[in-house]
Amino acid sequence: MFSWVSKDARRKKEPELFQTVAEGLRQLYSQKLLPLEEHYRFHDFHSPALEDADFDNKPMVLLVGQYSTGKTTFIRHLIEQDFPGMRIGPEPTTDSFIAVMHGPTEGMVPGNALVVDPRRPFRKLNAFGNAFLNRFMCAQLPNRVLDSISIIDTPGILSGEKQRISRGYDFAAVLEWFAERVDRIILLFDAHKLDISDEFSEVIKALKNHEDKIRVVLNKADQIETQQLMRVYGALMWSLGKIINTPEVVRVYIGSFWSHPLLIPDNRKLFEAEEQDLFKDIQSLPRNAALRKLNDLIKRARLAKVHAYIISSLKKEMPNVFGKESKKKELVNNLGEIYAKIEREHQISPGDFPSLRKMQELLQTQDFSKFQALKPKLLDTVDDMLANDIARLMVMVRQEESLMPSQVVKGGAFDGTMNGPFGHGYGEGAGEGIDDVEWVVGKDKPTYDEIFYTLSPVNGKITGANAKKEMVKSKLPNTVLGKIWKLADVDKDGLLDDEEFALANHLIKVKLEGHELPTDLPPHLIPPSKRRLE
Repeated sequence: MFSWVSKDARRKKEPELFQTVAEGLRQLYSQKLLPLEEHYRFHDFHSPALEDADFDNKPMVLLVGQYSTGKTTFIRHLIEQDFPGMRIGPEPTTDSFIAVMHGPTEGMVPGNALVVDPRRPFRKLNAFGNAFLNRFMCAQLPNRVLDSISIIDTPGILSGEKQRISRGYDFAAVLEWFAERVDRIILLFDAHKLDISDEFSEVIKALKNHEDKIRVVLNKADQIETQQLMRVYGALMWSLGKIINTPEVVRVYIGSFWSHPLLIPDNRKLFEAEEQDLFKDIQSLPRNAALRKLNDLIKRARLAKVHAYIISSLKKEMPNVFGKESKKKELVNNLGEIYAKIEREHQISPGDFPSLRKMQELLQTQDFSKFQALKPKLLDTVDDMLANDIARLMVMVRQEESLMPSQVVKGGAFDGTMNGPFGHGYGEGAGEGIDDVEWVVGKDKPTYDEIFYTLSPVNGKITGANAKKEMVKSKLPNTVLGKIWKLADVDKDGLLDDEEFALANHLIKVKLEGHELPTDLPPHLIPPSKRRLE
């Protein structure tokens, strides 16, 4: 029945079935998005076609910064091991792009060999030519950190026109290529050198549309006093605000990211907290890798759709026989008007359009007669992918995450802050007294007892109403005081004895000192008389 329904139509109604998110992304790209990209020559204007390795590779972290900001030292600090090709010094030492990756043995792989290896996600870098490939290499070594992530070290950014030209390749374009494929971009600044050179400014602008991946590190902050550090931080935020055009404030991590003693240890706690936050961000990359690839594919699909509308609009406006060259110039000059027309007709957000200036430059060298007219079927296929297939993959992403909850970066510097007395916050706040034989609340209990006996205890206990009168004097919100009550009422009888009241006051003090309350009461805080109940 209904034999007249085509096979394509029947197949379209059947949902795509995928075993993994990576396999799903690969199939969706090759079957639904790639035909649209090829038809409208997307790869000539924006980004080369994706390959299998782009969907299967480990999360990558890209380090960018001016020379001598500590990029290579930062990698050395993370993996706690020297890597092949590593050079550290105050002068511009790293003159190459070095992909630091896991391998069974320690060694170097030159750029020309890297771009022909189908297992590596670097094949499309071949387009940047020998001048770049001679300055690109892979340092591979067995390392636990590199089991989970790969790190890209970049040449120090210089200032001045001469240095920019002498590279021999388009530095900003190479960084933009990496930015599309990495999971995290870390911009490093030296607390002593905050000036953002022309080339650095150009690089940051090239990272536009990838602001969600950017994190900023203010390195070598232990070399300046607290007052100076505040001024330096403010100056950095002001400088970044002029270049990164987003309403949100970019996240800046302050610290000294190497294994040497702090020169000025006044801000040790701040540096430890900032390092811990940055490490948590990096450690989450393997768990969020599938979601990042899904997000990047959606961004690519939206750009490919807009590109198709632009190219087909230009094709439609071109004459068939005479005056092609003059019409081409006119269309390129009036490209902004074409953008506005497409925006109105197809209800597309202005943020989805490519850079007007860059698009005008690229169109100058193109033959408009080879452009294709609008083909609705290709666009419908991509729309179907975005509306249906991507939604199914989103469910799969969450399922994969729940099956791999412990998938975090381990080894190197990440292990040093996880356990033991040197873990962040150990012995502070609710953790105070964790290694003491005596109950830590006991030293302040006489003071708390004096208050306790003014609250009319009955049979050695006070009611919640009486406890509340005293606890609200802390001026903490009711939601916080409610949590403290829940933690302090160890025997869950709705009353507080003298030990539980002392514990409640101790937890109030912990919160007032700026520490977080524990979710569950730690064993060392349980009152001595209640420990037999646990």
